[in-house]
Amino acid sequence: MQTSVAVGIHTQEAMVFGKGTPLLAGAVIVACVVLVGPSAPGDALFVRSLPADAVSEVVPNRVMTWNICNPCETSNVDRAAEIARYAPQVVGLQEACVRDVERIRDHLESLYGLAYHVEYGSVLRNWGRCGGAPWSPGAYGQAVLSAAPMTDRVTVEYPDGGSEDRGYMAVTTMVGGRSVRVFNTHLAERRQEAVRAEQTGVLAAEVARHDRAIVLGDFNAVPDAAELAPMWALAADADPQCHPAPAGTCKTTTDWQSKFDYVFLRGITPLNHHVQATPYSDHDTLHADLD
Repeated sequence: MQTSVAVGIHTQEAMVFGKGTPLLAGAVIVACVVLVGPSAPGDALFVRSLPADAVSEVVPNRVMTWNICNPCETSNVDRAAEIARYAPQVVGLQEACVRDVERIRDHLESLYGLAYHVEYGSVLRNWGRCGGAPWSPGAYGQAVLSAAPMTDRVTVEYPDGGSEDRGYMAVTTMVGGRSVRVFNTHLAERRQEAVRAEQTGVLAAEVARHDRAIVLGDFNAVPDAAELAPMWALAADADPQCHPAPAGTCKTTTDWQSKFDYVFLRGITPLNHHVQATPYSDHDTLHADLD
């Protein structure tokens, strides 16, 4: 009898709450949208398999730069798979939301056994890009993943970001068994040459303080753009054939067939480099193996 009464009570409750279920569900959905906001969609329930030639562990002398495109309708599972395909020692990400990078990092370890430390170089908080609560939007900017610990992190916001706040971050870590200063930056958008020239000047002044440095990032400028002159004076691209002279041959790194992404090397010799088109961003992945 007690069981029957209990069933009857729960049945009545289900009927009562059933009438308002659509309203309740709608309220919950709206609340979730407000609290989470836009950014990468929910991670897929399946793991994208890696190519047969993908590496199985971190390559200690490999570095990678990738503008992961934000906001874009891309799963962090797919982003993690793109990184795991080459398993670099150091990865510089641009247009990175902190919570997306956290998920990418988790997927790299749980799905592929690749463990990374992380440091952030966020320059603004933006609900439209990174979600979060309206009163506490997510942080947005740069991030560095490194298989080795990182020290001496600095984050610098450029005095003039152009149409959106921009900056660079720097850390000291190990690449190829040696300590090196790693920079990661994202310069002002296209058609803002004067702004980028000022930003490059700020960045180059800091890079010049180091005999060994790796500068990763999206510079939003082609190799012969005048605003990149301070960088070319200090460092070379990981691709020996790519330089500002008209005879230079540079592989494009964007969907609009321009080279905007660089691995600048100071005091370090490249062994090889690779540009890989990806459907998960409007920028290709670019990685280089260093001597």
